[in-house]
Amino acid sequence: MTSSFSNLSLAEPLARAVAEMGYESMTPIQEQAIPVVLTGQDVMGAAQTGTGKTAAFSLPLLQRLLKHESSSTSPARHPVRALVLLPTRELADQVAQQIALYAKYTKLRSTVVFGGMDMKPQTIELKKGVEVLVATPGRLLDHIEAKNAVLNQVEYVVLDEADRMLDIGFLPDLQRILSYLPKQRTTLLFSATFSPEIKRLASSYLQNPITIEVARPNETASTVEQRFYSANDDDKRRAIHQVLKSRGIKQAFIFVNSKLGCARLARSLEREGLKTTALHGDKSQDERLKALEAFKSGEVDLLVCTDVAARGLDIKDVPAVFNFDVPFNAEDYVHRIGRTGRAGASGLAVTLVSGSDARLVADIEKLIKKKIDLEAIEYEEDQPRGRINDGRRAWREAGETGDGRDALPAAPAAPRRERDQRVGREGREQHRGFRPAVASRDPFFEKPYEASAAADATPAWEAAKSAPRSSVSANIKPKRKVAALFKAAQPETSVQ
Repeated sequence: MTSSFSNLSLAEPLARAVAEMGYESMTPIQEQAIPVVLTGQDVMGAAQTGTGKTAAFSLPLLQRLLKHESSSTSPARHPVRALVLLPTRELADQVAQQIALYAKYTKLRSTVVFGGMDMKPQTIELKKGVEVLVATPGRLLDHIEAKNAVLNQVEYVVLDEADRMLDIGFLPDLQRILSYLPKQRTTLLFSATFSPEIKRLASSYLQNPITIEVARPNETASTVEQRFYSANDDDKRRAIHQVLKSRGIKQAFIFVNSKLGCARLARSLEREGLKTTALHGDKSQDERLKALEAFKSGEVDLLVCTDVAARGLDIKDVPAVFNFDVPFNAEDYVHRIGRTGRAGASGLAVTLVSGSDARLVADIEKLIKKKIDLEAIEYEEDQPRGRINDGRRAWREAGETGDGRDALPAAPAAPRRERDQRVGREGREQHRGFRPAVASRDPFFEKPYEASAAADATPAWEAAKSAPRSSVSANIKPKRKVAALFKAAQPETSVQ
């Protein structure tokens, strides 16, 4: 096998595009996968993120599709012949851009469809005809049901980041999509990790696949320096400031476990003077793409994100990744730190561990089969402190709290026993020297009692008690007297 792209038997349009992109030496996954895919065999590939999997399947697919290229404007001459499925919108957009660059000197057409965007522009592109369709499963099913995408001539299917698609519940969608495809096809499955679920999926849809593993499953990249620091929740932001300053880091990913925590942390870091943006699932697709573009262009230094950005995003030369929260799933740790140290570059992965993270750290340790040692971090005095420390300092500076209580003391609190003894001693000393405060006197209350002139009068309550009471309740209104129209009949007297 060759290790240079120049020695591959690529067609001239593809070779020219690869040369323009600066590709020279192949990565291990490219070196092993490209020759196999060129033969038309099914592939089950496992490789660390950032090792060039996109080129490993895109270049041989385009090479084999060149026989179908046509300059005709008729959509019928450009049916979908290769389908690439990916779990997230950002990853789909990234892979589509790479494929477009590889195929720019050919007559092959490609497009991408994913959710969060209007379907009309995507429908227009599909109606024109494309040979390579990149898609997320949910939006592709929408186009299939709307009769916008016809997949009966697909020859190649790529399931990229397959483990992530299973993690987020895309298995039923994948099964529906694959049911629309011809039985005779080439299927390529790529994943950073090989779980039992992935192996079952491969056994169901791949035919005698060639297994390619360029690294031990779930192994982290050797180019990434991994550090685990002990930090409570209130000191984690301060720890980020300290590492950024001590290491001279200009850009970094910061991963958190929740969308709400992502938004809050981004706002806090922005207030502390760091150029920060957030990327999570509650943002619109337009906002997500703008956040990524700002980070790629250097307008933003820190990208605070959830695991939506943990898979496959290829942003070159990002020097560091911070795990503000230890991931709930140990495999996500492998994907998170794969955002740095890509394509042979060195990187730093910092994980901030609090007291409640012991089980999660143990899961990571078991997965990567490496002993994890927690390190203490030394802070400089000018670094921002946590919320509790900030509050204590504010109370000390104010001198008194808002509800009238004394402020917290500036000195550290003494141990409880010593504090109780001191308080008791001070209390006894104050009791021995206690002198009650002299209350202010009002002359009115010092005058002798003088009876008022109306003292002999009958009290009002006695007068009310002695008043004659009516037999009729005061709550019953008296009847109105109405003039009679007829004289009442007199009773007849009997004669004896």
